[in-house]
Amino acid sequence: QVQLAESGGGLVQPGGSLRLSCAASGIMFSRNYMAWYRQAPGNARSLVASISSGGTTVYADSVSGRFTISRDNAKSTAYLQMNSLKPEDTAVYYCTSALYGTAYWGKGTLVTVSS
Repeated sequence: QVQLAESGGGLVQPGGSLRLSCAASGIMFSRNYMAWYRQAPGNARSLVASISSGGTTVYADSVSGRFTISRDNAKSTAYLQMNSLKPEDTAVYYCTSALYGTAYWGKGTLVTVSS
């Protein structure tokens, strides 16, 4: 059974940092594309960052230079380091994994940026 478990969300002040983790099980992690999406109230879910099995990364313009996606294949875990957080980064962050057209999603972790 495939499971993606996000952790690391919470309340942080503007300008602060958080690191999200996505622990995967039931997949050949090293071969999978991994990505983080987010969804704020009233908005559609949108791509934040992705990393291929070869380590190629892609970022949304709104987070480029502030967020860093990475992966540890030995731990079957993907990470999203978020720095210089802004109130508009407030959202539920979802981890997703895909291989050969099959995608899996975690349940999400809430990030709230507020003073």
